[in-house]
Amino acid sequence: MRSLILLAAAVIAAAAPARAERLTLERVFASPSLSGPTPRMLRLSPDGRLATMLRNRPDDRERYDLWAVDTSTGQARMLVDSARVGTGAALSEDEMMRRERARLSGVRGIVSYQWAPDGRSILVPLDGDLYLAGLDGNVRRITATPETELDAQVSKTGRYLSFVRDQNLYVVGADGTGEHALTTDGGGTVTWGSAEFVAQEEMDRRTGHWWSPDDRYIAVARVDEARVNVVTRTAIGADGTRVYQQRYPAAGTPNALVELYVMRPDGSGRVKVDLGDDTDIYLARVNWSADGHVLLVQRESRDQKRLDMLSVDPATGRSTILFTETSDHWLNLHDNLRPLRDGSLIWTSERSGYSHIYRFRDGRWTQLTHGDWAVKSIDGIDEAGGRIYFTANMDTPIEQHLYWIDMNHPAAPHRLTEAGWWNDAEMDGAARRMLVTRSSPAQPPQVYLADATGRRLAWIEENRVAGDHPYAPFMADHVAPTFGTVRADDGTMLYYKMLTPRLEPGRRYPVFVQVYGGPGGGRQVMRTWVSPLQEYLVQQGWIVFSIDNRGSPDRGTRFENAIYHAMGQVEVRDQLAGLDWLRRQDFVDPDRVAVFGWSYGGYMTLRLLEGAPRGTFRAGVAVAPVTRWELYDTHYTERYLGNPATDSAPYEESDAAPHSDRIADHLLLMHGMADDNVVFENSTVLMGLLQARSFPFETMVYPGATHAISGEARQLHLYRTMFDFLDRTVRNASEGAGNAH
Repeated sequence: MRSLILLAAAVIAAAAPARAERLTLERVFASPSLSGPTPRMLRLSPDGRLATMLRNRPDDRERYDLWAVDTSTGQARMLVDSARVGTGAALSEDEMMRRERARLSGVRGIVSYQWAPDGRSILVPLDGDLYLAGLDGNVRRITATPETELDAQVSKTGRYLSFVRDQNLYVVGADGTGEHALTTDGGGTVTWGSAEFVAQEEMDRRTGHWWSPDDRYIAVARVDEARVNVVTRTAIGADGTRVYQQRYPAAGTPNALVELYVMRPDGSGRVKVDLGDDTDIYLARVNWSADGHVLLVQRESRDQKRLDMLSVDPATGRSTILFTETSDHWLNLHDNLRPLRDGSLIWTSERSGYSHIYRFRDGRWTQLTHGDWAVKSIDGIDEAGGRIYFTANMDTPIEQHLYWIDMNHPAAPHRLTEAGWWNDAEMDGAARRMLVTRSSPAQPPQVYLADATGRRLAWIEENRVAGDHPYAPFMADHVAPTFGTVRADDGTMLYYKMLTPRLEPGRRYPVFVQVYGGPGGGRQVMRTWVSPLQEYLVQQGWIVFSIDNRGSPDRGTRFENAIYHAMGQVEVRDQLAGLDWLRRQDFVDPDRVAVFGWSYGGYMTLRLLEGAPRGTFRAGVAVAPVTRWELYDTHYTERYLGNPATDSAPYEESDAAPHSDRIADHLLLMHGMADDNVVFENSTVLMGLLQARSFPFETMVYPGATHAISGEARQLHLYRTMFDFLDRTVRNASEGAGNAH
């Protein structure tokens, strides 16, 4: 659930220069970020001369501008100043919802951009309009309308720009002339060219139209939400309440009808793609072959156990099945399809039990990587040299590295990045150069330019913690985590991460368990930069502990599928196995243990309080928790629990709300009152049940806040409230005082 992957640790990296060497909450949530510059959307220009990125401001960590760094000199310059160029217009409801889907609800300024293929300009959406930024600093406005232009793209040759306005798809020349609508019947429940709700929220598909390599065709999705149930969503704000009649595909209810068409850039020659007779399917991915002669469409079944790769003739819309992936549990979608010039396809599959790279050529498969480790992403392909570059966890599950293999003569992968780090990579089209983003427990994220051998050519963002770096005054007290393993009840190896204060002999310390535990993302145990918020906790005398339970990603299908039709069960047992080991350590106070989680982690907090023996936890903090999975959407929930319309039993066992009578420990419940992801009703259901049995608990709600509860002031308030609660109920409680209210 991309949706449930908001972790508290992801909210934390923030702060302004300080002179004191002790961290404070105010310092953690101020600007600039304690972690230093945090660039987003790193890209290399088509000619490789420039590295571009969105960089947040020192005085406003939530506002991003477009920057470029000369890869030969390292000189950086701002290309687009979002405050100077933008109009400051209020975001439309559609744009706000798209940002919420992308977890950018608190971000201001520029949130996306795209290089033109000739490398001379960059398309920049800003404040609802479109701009073309030149490399000379000039910025030209392309649209100036009261409506918002969404999902803007540059065509593959650079001749056209496309975008969605008022639920129809438009195309305009790259010079800003010749604007015309390719569709005209959009409106009401029908939208052309945009991804539907579950595609954005759960499938990592952000677009609804796709240009062919030669700009001869454009494939366009048509979404009709008429059959999706209407729910009333109440967004309670500080200055009033807004009521939305929203079409929301809750688990077990109808999805939108999604069709696919192919047309020419002027809208002529429209043909409908044959997606089969069953309309209750997901349009998972759309790609073009390297020569643009074939449209490749991934069609996923409603139960997500079958995925067909369709080969579509763009002139007629006729389709045939190239190959099919199946699973007894579920299939994880990915973006690792790479069509090659010889007509073969590079693809990743979990058919061996782990995500690995395969080549599909002339109807036959060749497996290129092997082993009990997982390929995460394909980052570049050098077709002439025969090399595939990819990130994976071959060395250890708690690190991620960049590797390459020879696709014509596959052997053991070659690692290109340094041990002890977590790495991501962005390569140019020819796979000659790469931007590597890395961090370690002692180093906040850095970005460097490397050649195809992994040799560092230049720093793009060294972010060294020294001098006037925001974190430099606090580095002397920085605590690096220790990593280790414990065994689950079936013998499965589980990895943990632990931070401790400087331990004094004979003293026992309270424990702050940070949990996520859900499938698809949100892992806690990685050799990455330690959040300043966790460092603050350690300085306050807490031990901070996390474990990645079964159900978490990147450990193979058997590890992840353990939660199939049984959420909140094996995850609880694994978390308790880790905690059982921790409680036996002579520096741990077993009577002062708190658990905290956000989103799926909030759900896990409740399930742990329900499932652990009384006294295991002294208190729990659940932020934006799912309490009834029937309230969540189709694609995420049915993937793991099945369709409640045909089998409700897995929901009854997995829901937190029906088992809330087992909660006996201190509880703080927190939620945004305008959350349209894990809707506020999840918390009100739980409140009602706890109140019905007169169980005392504490709560804090945030008017107008969505799932992220974003904004410096609100985040500071949230964590102040939480730590005040934990100080009263856990940290300052006397040792061995028990857990009774």
